[in-house]
Amino acid sequence: MGEIHSIRDFGLAWLDASGEFSDIVLSTRVRLARNLQGHAFGPRARLNDRTAVLDQVRSVSSRVDLLGNAEIQELRELDVRPRRILLERRLASRDLMGENGSLPDPGTAVVLAPDRPVSIMVNEEDHLRLQALVSGLRLREAWNMLDSLDEDLGKELPYAYHHEFGFLTSCPTNVGTGLRASVLMHLPALVLTKEIGKVLQGLSQVGLTFRGLYGEGSEVVGNFFQLSNQTTLGKSEEDLVDHLDRIVRQVIQYETHARQVLLRDAASVTEDKIWRAYGLLRYARSLSFEELMNLLSGVRLGASLKLLPGLRVYSLNKIMIFSQPAHLEEAAGRDLSPAESDAHRAALVRRILSTEGVVTPDEDANEGNGAPEASR
Repeated sequence: MGEIHSIRDFGLAWLDASGEFSDIVLSTRVRLARNLQGHAFGPRARLNDRTAVLDQVRSVSSRVDLLGNAEIQELRELDVRPRRILLERRLASRDLMGENGSLPDPGTAVVLAPDRPVSIMVNEEDHLRLQALVSGLRLREAWNMLDSLDEDLGKELPYAYHHEFGFLTSCPTNVGTGLRASVLMHLPALVLTKEIGKVLQGLSQVGLTFRGLYGEGSEVVGNFFQLSNQTTLGKSEEDLVDHLDRIVRQVIQYETHARQVLLRDAASVTEDKIWRAYGLLRYARSLSFEELMNLLSGVRLGASLKLLPGLRVYSLNKIMIFSQPAHLEEAAGRDLSPAESDAHRAALVRRILSTEGVVTPDEDANEGNGAPEASR
């Protein structure tokens, strides 16, 4: 079995928190579903269909600018841990991984571009799932990048297309543009002010839906929501992207207002919640992933509200990715039991937070009144 070369580099460009509203919007992802003529797709795809599709992708990838020097990772040739890392970085889906720990289907692969935030899942639900994943709210930029990749690939590969229905896909809900755009948002204030229900209900009325951190089928944890479009037919890709962008900006306004309400009406409670979360993360010796995400939500809110001065969003993004089970095992160089994983996770969090220049309230007070430090 093989390993991913330079495994720590793929799929991590969004961690830098460089995009717009990066304290609320962690990342923007745009996907396109495409199938190739002459091969069955979806549940009807046979082994020869899948292997033929992968062979076609391999033969043309070097001629596509955005895929220059791309690595094609066949999932059956990877160890379990690298496959799980691809899943944790949202470069692969559960459907692509196979069920119940079994080997992925022959012909399944991920195409990884080393210098661009684009990738392709091969032989998932559709023959191709093109993806761009970037930091912050950058829907138009991600779409333009993916559109360029799609156009270049379309010159090399015979897409399955119908003059009336558009791009043909395995699931009827993707027919048309085949586009799914999503934005991963942190909405703790809407949850704390109990306004989140109305906001989420409103999304369905304007053609959007929400999911958890890992997309379809995953639960919401740590107040992190993925907002995405439901409609793909009858509108252009640009219209779908612009519509999602407008709605996301409205949700950002609601979240920002809710944060102001917390500071106005429950400042001491909010500050206590934030510092308690920071204290637990800073000194805990064991953390489950769910516990970490819930505490990280409070700390992330504190960083955004400037109540935890010196704490970078980039470091919080790193914690989210590298504290996942497969990443912890990769760092440890061995499999970890659940208890060991919780201990390694807490140690990682302590190590990252120790490098941040966070000033605690006691330290701030000591500086203000000239009180001596405890160590003196």
